[in-house]
Amino acid sequence: MFFQRLYHDGLAQASYLVGCQKTGEALVIDPHRDSAVYLNAAQAAGLRISAITETHIHADFVSGSRELAQITGAKLYLSAAGTAAWQYAFASSNPNVQLINDGDSWMVGNLKIEVLHTPGHTPEHVIFMLTDTPAGDEPMGIFTGDLLFAGDVGRPDLLEKAAGIQGTSEAGAKDLFKSLQRIASLPDFLQVWPGHGSGSACGKALGAVPQSTLGYEKKVNWAFKQQNEADFVAAVLDGQPTPPPYFAAMKRINRDGPELRPQRLPALSLAEIKLDNRLVVDLRSANDFAQASIPGALSLTSGAMLNRWAGWFVPVASKVVLIGTAEAAKTAQTELSMIGIDQIEGYITPDMLTEWLKTNPSQSYQRVPAANLSEQLDQAFVLDVRTPEEYANGHGAKAVNIPLNELPKRLAEIPNDQPLIVHCQAGGRSPIAMSLLKPHFSQAMVEMSDGWNGWYQLKKERHV
Repeated sequence: MFFQRLYHDGLAQASYLVGCQKTGEALVIDPHRDSAVYLNAAQAAGLRISAITETHIHADFVSGSRELAQITGAKLYLSAAGTAAWQYAFASSNPNVQLINDGDSWMVGNLKIEVLHTPGHTPEHVIFMLTDTPAGDEPMGIFTGDLLFAGDVGRPDLLEKAAGIQGTSEAGAKDLFKSLQRIASLPDFLQVWPGHGSGSACGKALGAVPQSTLGYEKKVNWAFKQQNEADFVAAVLDGQPTPPPYFAAMKRINRDGPELRPQRLPALSLAEIKLDNRLVVDLRSANDFAQASIPGALSLTSGAMLNRWAGWFVPVASKVVLIGTAEAAKTAQTELSMIGIDQIEGYITPDMLTEWLKTNPSQSYQRVPAANLSEQLDQAFVLDVRTPEEYANGHGAKAVNIPLNELPKRLAEIPNDQPLIVHCQAGGRSPIAMSLLKPHFSQAMVEMSDGWNGWYQLKKERHV
């Protein structure tokens, strides 16, 4: 048997390639939208993708199942469980789709895949139990999707908080409790292969380890220690993080059927640059952005965190223009497509930006380490854009905490009559904050480039 976990850092999402090496057939579970990842992995393993499935209608990324099935000709297995409102709308018109329910099973070569309906995170949620039949009749593990993670369980409130279906959180929590009780009766030796890792908004305390066992989770996972349904419901709903705005669109897109990803991404000439009603996403370094940028541009440095923050600040329907190199722009196009941002009209290279700014307005600001701001800290309004948990672990005496994801809705809390100093933990989020603030404030603004780490070190040195 072949087994490979394929993890996407930006989404904190795990998908799986499982193959029968005797027959050369392979199954992909919960693929994201970059089909090349799975095609390349299967080719490297000498396998042919013959089956694709997913555990549920995802809320945090655009599913790649439909596109991957079109490319490979693989059979697409989709849940028919749950409520009528949350069925795959495209399934009935696609002859290559097989709907699955609790108790169903199918073979991938010599591998047996069994379906267990486990509602709670979503009504249609299923998990898959894997048996390597040449090795024996006992199953070896379960692909738990967003039911069970390492150290946590899936959140049951997304239909209400993200999709706006009122009154579903408590009902989902009760279903989740029953689903966990059901799988608790399965053998302790089963390996647990979850759909997400640390950093995902699909739970509140996900562990970073890539897999676990059911027996271990029953010993240490808080959810299995809750024997009373009412206590479990209260605990699982308490403290769930606010989902990013794009989650609402994801449920609809994945239910109705994602379109094929756009492939064209032209480099824009000076004559082709049109910024009216476009959102400009600047992929350059924080230093380059601070030195000169287009007013109103959003600083989202290309990297693993790109789509995580784009999900907060780039509406799915936005017409987008990128600033960056060809390589950075192409990578960003792929990453942004993961969360449904498809209307990218092209990119402006750094050299072309320089030419553009010669005849068009620009903006700039200072990036200064904490050691060079010591005299200004007492006179300025200090804005800390870290999470409340980070702030509670240590902060400047006068610093005001407004988490980055809440910043656009809380601009009124920031005075416009005194200098402004902005910082995060280490300088990764504060450039995003500066790009959000610059269009709204005209006073002197400075970014603390090394964040609380630099400020804390400065405070320690002063007390030596």
